Amino acid sequence: MKMGSNFRFLSLCLLALIASTHAQLQLGFYAKSCPNAEQIVLKFVHDHIHNAPSLAAALIRMHFHDCFVRGCDASVLLNSTTNQAEKNAPPNLTVRGFDFIDRIKSLVEAECPGVVSCADILTLSARDTIVATGGPFWKVPTGRRDGVISNLTEARDNIPAPSSNFTTLQTLFANQGLDLKDLVLLSGAHTIGIAHCSSLSNRLFNFTGKGDQDPSLGSEYAANLKAFKCTDLNKLNTTKIEMDPRSRKTFDLSYYSHVIKRRGLFESDAALLTNSVTKAQIIELLEGSVENFFAEFATSMEKMGRINVKTGTEGEIRKHCAFVNS
Repeated sequence: MKMGSNFRFLSLCLLALIASTHAQLQLGFYAKSCPNAEQIVLKFVHDHIHNAPSLAAALIRMHFHDCFVRGCDASVLLNSTTNQAEKNAPPNLTVRGFDFIDRIKSLVEAECPGVVSCADILTLSARDTIVATGGPFWKVPTGRRDGVISNLTEARDNIPAPSSNFTTLQTLFANQGLDLKDLVLLSGAHTIGIAHCSSLSNRLFNFTGKGDQDPSLGSEYAANLKAFKCTDLNKLNTTKIEMDPRSRKTFDLSYYSHVIKRRGLFESDAALLTNSVTKAQIIELLEGSVENFFAEFATSMEKMGRINVKTGTEGEIRKHCAFVNS
């Protein structure tokens, strides 16, 4: 009888351990442990986004880059004394908004020390800044925990580059459990924000190493870029350019209009036209309403926000987003 009781007790302990290790994200995860957490994030966004509206594009990009390396675990926020962290990788050298996340984290820590993860703060902030600037809303279930590993090589190998062709894009997205529809919709985030001329210098000036131009880039658009935007070859790394000309502050369908007209800024944008499925999806979006695009985009963002999340007893809740606790 005693042996049976001990066995049942051990079984219950094992089940509890498994449940805690494989806990799931849930809406309102902090309702009891830190009930004001999401409101603190939202208030900070509303208090400050008007001073820097371009942060909406910056933070959604940071969220994207974070989730594509070890999942959505805020590993992109970690510093390295040897410059070997994700943020030191080429795809992340122009990522910004780290201080914005740090400031929110300090407010949340003051309210509920050691409770709310940097991963959740980043995910909520990306959503809230997009909404605050007129973009779509999507649900953000919480309960993510923070990773303790951040590796430059993994970021370089897993984050899609502006020069990625379709095969590379499809592979990198599939590696994260994302399909072609997600590829098209998440690319739609290029409807806001800016890039640097260095991101498309090869397309304009030296596509095959012979001083030529990328034929997939509309000739009239390319001529305009050369004449009025990327004019100084010595300043390509600092000269900024709109990803969605004349509409970079508005979350809308115009990005897809540019892509169809061969005016997508990056090779990765143009690559969407090289596959019949993704091209058809772009045309379908353009034939629909912006409300439909918002709903579809929200679904893909929710899906991306669940990539390889750490929950339960995995990872940790960092006290400072740039450093592991130990």
